[in-house]
Amino acid sequence: MTMHTTLDRRRLIKGSASLAALGLAGCATGRIERPVVIPLAPIRASVNRLFDITVCLRPFRAQGPRLDTEQVGSKLVVHNYGHGGSGWSLSWGSAAVAVGQAMQASPKEIAVIGCGALGLTSAITAQQAGAAVTIYARDLLPETRSARATGSWTPSSRIALESAASKDFPVLWEKMARISFHTYRRYLGMPGNPVEWSDRYNVFDESPAERAKLRPADPLGFADYQDRIADIMPPGEDLPQGATPFQFPYVRRSSLMQFNIADYAHTLMSDFFAAGGKFVRAEFGALGDVSRLKEKVVINCTGYGARELCKDESIVPVRGQIGWLIPQPEVNYGVYYQGVFVLPRRDGIVVQRLDGGDMRGYGDANETVDRAESEEAVKRVAELYQRFKV
Repeated sequence: MTMHTTLDRRRLIKGSASLAALGLAGCATGRIERPVVIPLAPIRASVNRLFDITVCLRPFRAQGPRLDTEQVGSKLVVHNYGHGGSGWSLSWGSAAVAVGQAMQASPKEIAVIGCGALGLTSAITAQQAGAAVTIYARDLLPETRSARATGSWTPSSRIALESAASKDFPVLWEKMARISFHTYRRYLGMPGNPVEWSDRYNVFDESPAERAKLRPADPLGFADYQDRIADIMPPGEDLPQGATPFQFPYVRRSSLMQFNIADYAHTLMSDFFAAGGKFVRAEFGALGDVSRLKEKVVINCTGYGARELCKDESIVPVRGQIGWLIPQPEVNYGVYYQGVFVLPRRDGIVVQRLDGGDMRGYGDANETVDRAESEEAVKRVAELYQRFKV
């Protein structure tokens, strides 16, 4: 009898521990304590909430960004363009490289051509180096292609081809990525949240092995250097079923920085003008037109425009389209499902088709809006939220 009592007690203790691990220990009191679910607000995905659709051409170069110098008449031109899908992410590090070359001539004044992500960061970096800076461009940042970017920290996105990049480029890329990451740290927590961290959820019905078989082909061999900065990139984690409102067998969560470009652009322009920067509306038909500028040193940050300006046919357009849903302040996470990426920003909810991988939009210079593309993307997001349980 004593032996049976002891065994039963052991079984009871063991059973209680198992229930507790499952969040069901409350059964002993008649209550069932459900596992804690990460609180997420649903996105109101409807084509009726699409308020804008924008198209951006990313300037991809197989060799990686152009960061060399050339003499154009009496001007020293420092090139800073061709960053593929990594323009915003690498902007500060790339600016540091370009300005470092520009300052070797000890100029008191520097001209910057272009007022996108690379232009403004190069201008501010040159000011910090002690130069007076004038930006010459057709448009201020809100009207540039940079303003139509997704807004994620993606420093290795379409940055080069593995086969075409020089053997020294991975080291340079890492330098630019680390400088940029460190600089963005200064913008966290600022009014308007120009830069902030957000969680992203990748949801799947397929197992990792099944997804590997479905992964889009990469016939060109795009370079990926993310492992070089693994120490500053928080690793993702696979979540157990029931941990989120997403009713899918496989959910992976990661955290990334994002740029709320409307606020961030305003912050950058304010910083530039507050430091005495000047803006002159101008257009250049050819690189030789810089000869009319008064500055002896020019930093060329014209992005995709450099293809025509510099007759640089190494630049390949990569088309990307974004559908914009009305903002929902309560939604503070991104999600990827069935080839569609969603990123809530302060100025709208980004909905973008990414199926096809890095080859999607490659070589496509068409900047005409395709409404059917964005509506299809929103409909896929709506399907996702049919399997969402608050």
